[in-house]
Amino acid sequence: MTFMDFNARAELYLGSDRNTALEQGPRTFRTAAQALRFAFEQAAPVSLRGASLKVGNRSYLAHELRQLYRSPDYPLPRQEATEPRRKRRLPFYGATFANAA
Repeated sequence: MTFMDFNARAELYLGSDRNTALEQGPRTFRTAAQALRFAFEQAAPVSLRGASLKVGNRSYLAHELRQLYRSPDYPLPRQEATEPRRKRRLPFYGATFANAA
């Protein structure tokens, strides 16, 4: 992947698919790093399917955004990953049957 200026102004397109993202138009951010932070820490996960980021005259598609956010060059602190939700266990009420005699 080519170098990206994380401090450059950026336009973020979000949507469940590319057409929806383009129809909804961009959200403008002061920096590309802030746009990535918003995409991965605040936006609905489904909206990343059609996401793209425009920085200057270069566009990055959804799969590239994840690489940029995880990059060691990413300048902002990342939100700590939360523990996966545990499956809720239903209480077990052991079946005890009295012998009917």
